[in-house]
Amino acid sequence: MADTPDARFEALAADILDGLCRRNPDWAGSLGLHEYDAELPDRSAGGLAAESAWLAGRAADLAELVEQVERDGSGLSAANRVDAAILANHVAAQRFLIDELREDEWKPAAANPGVALYTLLARDYAPAAQRLAAFASRLEQVASTLADNRSLLAGKQLSRIHVELAIGQFQGTVDLIGGELDAAIEAASGDVSEARAAIDAVRPAALAALGEHIAWLKERLAAGDAGKEEFRDPRIGAELFARKLSLSLDAESDAAAILARAEADLDRVSAEIVEAAADYEGVAAPSDDAERSALVRRVLNRLAEAAPDNETILEYSRQALLKQFDFVREHELVTVYSDPYEVAAMPEVQRGVAVAYCDPPGPLEQADVQTILAISPTPADWTQERVDSFFREYNLHMLHNLMVHEAMPGHLLQLQHSRRQQAPTPVRAALWSGSFVEGWAVYAEELMARHGYPGDGDPRAVRMQQLKMQLRMIINTILDGRVHCHGMTEDEAMKLMTERGFQEDGEAAGKWRRALLTSSQLSTYYVGYVEVSDLVRDLRAEHPEWSERELHDAVLGHGSPAARYLRELIAA
Repeated sequence: MADTPDARFEALAADILDGLCRRNPDWAGSLGLHEYDAELPDRSAGGLAAESAWLAGRAADLAELVEQVERDGSGLSAANRVDAAILANHVAAQRFLIDELREDEWKPAAANPGVALYTLLARDYAPAAQRLAAFASRLEQVASTLADNRSLLAGKQLSRIHVELAIGQFQGTVDLIGGELDAAIEAASGDVSEARAAIDAVRPAALAALGEHIAWLKERLAAGDAGKEEFRDPRIGAELFARKLSLSLDAESDAAAILARAEADLDRVSAEIVEAAADYEGVAAPSDDAERSALVRRVLNRLAEAAPDNETILEYSRQALLKQFDFVREHELVTVYSDPYEVAAMPEVQRGVAVAYCDPPGPLEQADVQTILAISPTPADWTQERVDSFFREYNLHMLHNLMVHEAMPGHLLQLQHSRRQQAPTPVRAALWSGSFVEGWAVYAEELMARHGYPGDGDPRAVRMQQLKMQLRMIINTILDGRVHCHGMTEDEAMKLMTERGFQEDGEAAGKWRRALLTSSQLSTYYVGYVEVSDLVRDLRAEHPEWSERELHDAVLGHGSPAARYLRELIAA
């Protein structure tokens, strides 16, 4: 390889990515790199310290190379300039999480091996015998991983809500290692007898370790409730929030500017949903605030009457997606691919935060595996009142909008485009931007509504639900900033969501919980949407000759970087 700036960067990038994968084998598997499938990450105190030191060294190497290139004027290609910036931001973000936010020391669910185990069963990227052998190896490490976690958490303040989440998700891992694993073994093709024997040899110890860990967490919970230990506030504070938001979103706006724009947009979209409700009822929009709110709520309540249930929600979602494929193709909104997918119930180990997610093949996966569109049924222990509230929120019209977001032309299609991008390094594929991915999906909701997507026959119903979701997205950002930086109370948050956002009580309660459990994640939707929308607007002005499909293909044709980098990539 020639000793050029691009060649030196590409070699360094490959070395850094390999190191990240070795230290985060579960993440590597999610990318589609399976060399480390038999390992669990070392999140012990020593492991975290070693990773922090390694990251510091890699950050220095990367900074030195970029500075040298700038000094001698040789320059990197546009693609490598972008990838260098993305890689530097990711390394900085990982150092922040370990050294400053220190989430591993107060988020016990971070040590749950359930997702690392589940992905070995869920994806047919290799023969079942190979994946089950890796499962056995990871299973053997569960006891030591959990013992390390207890040592890490000992003497640390934990937040009540994070302990509750961890107990539920660790129990989901117990269920996974029990019946779900047995079902996977029975359904496996080929000879898996050797892997089955390896699993049987280590499964009892893993289950015992999980039981011990759950009991320990329950003891910590009881001690806190009894006043013997002090729970920490799950809010991370203004300084840490601003830093995390900047790193996790890789955005140009700071936390204060994002919050200010969101609060202004809340007023704008509130006016738009009133006009849409008036159009739905065929009346003039009232001027009185109380009457405007009553009009919107009346229309949304009427739409909520068409509700699915646990028996019908998955099949209805599948049928909605088929309609969306047809609509996007007919209106030539963006190039559509036919990669495999399935709509499935969300596994128990993943429940507790989101209602639905799109789980695509790893961006570096070489095997032909399908995307999983997961939807969470209501938990078995919910009251009928809570179940009814849930399905009023996720009524049939809202499900159409949800599937636009998660699938067509949202996540499913955008990530199919992303997998087809070609770049000199795998950085952009491996380190995709959550704000861009979520921003495109929210933009897709608006795009479909603007083109009159009819859902079950009435585009006005879809438009109402899209605007309600847009209100929710904006309010999510306000919650994110005001909860972690400004001490927003639960009563204030619930009032904002139920009155300004017209949300059902159950949905609002779940979002309050999510705001406490996460930080910066709820802002990804709005920040990404703003950046994608602004980019599309500017590209449309710069290229009036482009068709709608050409415009959107250009936006999706460079992987999934933060929108701030797309202008340079599209122009290159």
